[in-house]
Amino acid sequence: MMMKNVLLLFSGLLLGFSVIAQVNKTWNGKRAAVVLTYDDALNVHLDHAVPALDSQGFKGTFYLIGNSGALDKRIPDWRKAAAKGHELGNHTLFHPCASGPGRSFVTTETDLRNYTVVRMVNEMRLTNTLLKSIDGKSGRTFAYACGDMRIGDTLYIERMKGEFTGARSVRSEMPLLSGVDLNNVPSFMINGQSGEELIALVKQAIENGRLLVFLFHGVGGEHSLNVSLEAHSQLLRFLKQNEKSVWVAPMTEVTTYIKKHSEKVKGKETALK
Repeated sequence: MMMKNVLLLFSGLLLGFSVIAQVNKTWNGKRAAVVLTYDDALNVHLDHAVPALDSQGFKGTFYLIGNSGALDKRIPDWRKAAAKGHELGNHTLFHPCASGPGRSFVTTETDLRNYTVVRMVNEMRLTNTLLKSIDGKSGRTFAYACGDMRIGDTLYIERMKGEFTGARSVRSEMPLLSGVDLNNVPSFMINGQSGEELIALVKQAIENGRLLVFLFHGVGGEHSLNVSLEAHSQLLRFLKQNEKSVWVAPMTEVTTYIKKHSEKVKGKETALK
């Protein structure tokens, strides 16, 4: 009986070490992955976010609305940001959202309830063409406007298979590598949190070996959903101090990594059958 208990204890220790080792190597050799995303093509993204990211050597993902004035008037600046390695993501042409409570900004023309799937797909493809004319790239990711993923009963992103490596939604969750749905990558919308609160999220991701996607709008102003410059800087400094534990990369790099990992796992499962 004693020998059996010893063997059980030893097996448990081995399993524990195995889990720890797996967590350590899960995200490109690091414990967690963090993606810094910025929505709506704002001037503060170019004036505040990009310089802050550059100062720490990080690359962000900027989800641009095709008809944004800050895109139209500052194309050379967005081109420079892309040349530095920042991702220009697709955030639709006109930012259509389903009308409802708290969405007074939605007009008849931008009400997703008035859209057809064909219209939505056409506008997304047009935005891809616009972005390619700026950064010269084909591979990119998508962010649902307002987090609205469906037109009627249709998950419209499925009509664009192969045209995006992933699509970011708005769900406050941190998935494991094996639990990421590339058509529904969750993210934490940030509005008014302190630097300490942002850092606490990163610590949680590190502890549990998770993917953490930040969703920023205003960075030091320009949007009703905002993070202060100091809180944003505190987060970046913490990420820099913990580079050995956290993989910070644009969304397209992370989603490509997830897809390759999934294909590798499937290949092993097939070989075992």
